[in-house]
Formats: sequence, C-alpha cells, structure tokens
Amino acid sequence: MGSTITEKIIARAAGLASVAAGDEVMVKPDFVLAYDFPGYTNVYFKQLKQDLGIQRIAEPDRFGIFIDHMVPVTTEDEEAFHIETRTWTSENNVELFERKGIGHQVAAEVGYGVPGALVVHFDPHISQLGTFGTLALGIHRNMLEAYSQERISLRVPHTVRIDLKGTLRPGVMARDVFHHIVRQVGSGGCHFKVMELAGPGLDALSTEGLQTITGLAMFTGAISAIVNPNPERLDYALPRAKKQIEPVYSDPDAHYSDIHEIDLSVIEPVVVVPPSPANTRDLQEFVGLPVNVGYLGSCASGRLEDLRAAAKVLRGRRVADGFSLYVVPTSQQIMAEASREGIIASLVEAGAFVSSSSCDYCYGRIGIMAAGQRAVSTGTLNVPGRMGSTEAEIFLCNAAVVAATAIEGRIADPRKYL
Repeated sequence: MGSTITEKIIARAAGLASVAAGDEVMVKPDFVLAYDFPGYTNVYFKQLKQDLGIQRIAEPDRFGIFIDHMVPVTTEDEEAFHIETRTWTSENNVELFERKGIGHQVAAEVGYGVPGALVVHFDPHISQLGTFGTLALGIHRNMLEAYSQERISLRVPHTVRIDLKGTLRPGVMARDVFHHIVRQVGSGGCHFKVMELAGPGLDALSTEGLQTITGLAMFTGAISAIVNPNPERLDYALPRAKKQIEPVYSDPDAHYSDIHEIDLSVIEPVVVVPPSPANTRDLQEFVGLPVNVGYLGSCASGRLEDLRAAAKVLRGRRVADGFSLYVVPTSQQIMAEASREGIIASLVEAGAFVSSSSCDYCYGRIGIMAAGQRAVSTGTLNVPGRMGSTEAEIFLCNAAVVAATAIEGRIADPRKYL
C-alpha cells in the first residue's frame, strides 16, 4: 500500500523509510514559527532560560517569529512586549519579521512554505502553508519542546481526502467552498486528521483561494490541510524556499480514512451564522438583514483575489451611510500590489477605511462593535465577543458579499454587481 503526502513528509522528518497513521514517532521540524503574543512567546523565552537553563537555542535558522498583533501599539506595555521579542530574536540570531503583514501569509512570501517540509507553530491557521505541499501543524502543548530540543513527539495522523470537481459559479469564492466542505463533512469530520485536497476541481481554485481553504482547516476538526504540489504552486514556492527539500506526492494507492466528493458547480454563496463557525447557511436566507460593519481581511482573506472582488463590486459606488467598512490587506506586499493595480484607490473612493496589515481587526482589538450591532466578515471566527461586545453578531462570508453588503447596509448578494 502506498503513502499519503503527509505520511511521506513525516517519515522524512523522522528519518524513517515509511510511517503509517497511528505510529508514534520523533520528528525534527524543518521550521518552528510563532508570532509574539502574551502568554505564548514570552512564556517560551522565560521557560527556556529559567526552567531549562537554555541561554541560546540551537539551529536558529530553523526558527522565525512574526510581529503581527498589537500593530500599531497603543500602550507602553505593548511596545515593551515587542521590545522583549526583538531582544530575544537578536540575542538568539532568529529571523524576525516585523510589521510585514499577517505571519501566516508572510511565512509563504518569505519562503517557509517549502514543498515537502514539516513546519510547526502554536496557531493552527499555519495550515495554509499546506497549499504549497508543506505539512504545517499547530502544536500548542509541544511548542516548548520544539524550542528546547531537536525532535518532538508526534502521532502520525490519518488523512481525509476531499475530491473537488467542477468549476465555480460567478460570485462564488474559495471561502464559500470551504464552508460548503464544513457543511458536507461536518465540523468534526476531520478530527485529528489531515484534510488533503485533491481532484480535477483544484484547477478551478487559485493559489490564494487554496490558502483560504487550507488555512481554515481547523474548523473541520483537522490538525492541518495539504495539497499535492503542481507546477503553478511550485513556481511560487521553490524560488523563495529557505531550504531545499524534494517535493513529495501522495501515491495512487495511498489509504485514506474517508473520501468526500465536492461538486464546485453546485455551490452558492453562503454565510456562516453566529455563534459558531459550523453554522453554514445559504446566503439567500439572510439577504436584507441589516448590518452595521464590514471587515475584509485576516489570514483567511485580504489577498489580491479578495481585494479585486471587493473593488469590482464597489467601483463607482458608495458605502452606505452609517456603515463602517474596514479593509485590511493580508500583507504589506499584497497592499503594495493592490495599490499599484488601483484597487486601494477604488476601495477608498467608495468609502472604505483601508488599514495596513495587522491581525488586530480579526481578534477584536481594533474596529470593535457595540451591543446590538451586526457585522459581515471574512475573519476566521464568529463566536460572541470576537469583534467586541458579546452581544454583537458576526456573519462570515466571502469578500464580494462584504462589499455588496457595504453598499446596501444589509446582507446582499454580490452577483447583481458583478
């Protein structure tokens, strides 16, 4: 029996000829990534020195840290926290990426999305590197282990294959595809498994669209998501790669715990209804519902594909009076390209508030809502309190829906504007 791409990556990282789902192995991650955040990186730094007596980490070129939260700072304590991170990375000769954008996106831009590599982070949204054939895992409890020693323990996960077929209808985006997968597979359908995207329908999705889907994999219960490399994604990843690893691919006779087929041609725009990211509903059920706020950004959106879709809807039109539309490109690189294309000008002229890249809108540090308000969002979560008051509501949707809703001040179908 053959192996999945996940099993091949883990086998290489474990120094073994092969592994099987359920095996307990010791692996050496190719890269250990994190963003600085209270209760995480500062705790690792302290424990390394005070508890483990480690003054300098080994192999600093395997590590990378991103400053993408609390950007810009609003208090002295926040700046002091960033200073602590800058000091530690400088002392340990670890590469720091500050204010370049949301770390999960920047990780791909700067070369951590290496096909065939094993990457670990404490945040599961790092799974979006799976778009490039990288196995990227969120490992909350094992991060100190990854900082302090060469190898970490890992149980080889089973894999669920999602076979895509067909093409997308106008107005339907990768965000709708992901939430359709959740609706069909279930919020626990990939529990402690890797979600592998496959099938001829992959050609209907852009690299950016696949980053959206793989980055949200945790909401199927998956520990990560991955796609077998193709020439387009290799052309993006290989010239940037921080390490040379031979790309690997799933064997035709690999074993999967489940296989689901998704027909892209039948998918309609959807919204995800509060209070859970599992509540996928058809957009048409909620058209006309009054909304106060729109947010286009996060590690799950805010890429050029999303910004172009929003600008196409908004160009020559205006955001409704009293409606707050926040647009946050996922990285500074993306923001610069959107500016060169005239996308930023179109969004600003329509009445959007465009901000430099930051995670802060997504987790409610900026642009928060009051009780009774309602938002449409391309953020990652719609749980109560995510964007301010626990009595505010968040409806997750694609970027075009956010833009159309901004025009009408009510949940709107973007297809009339496209």
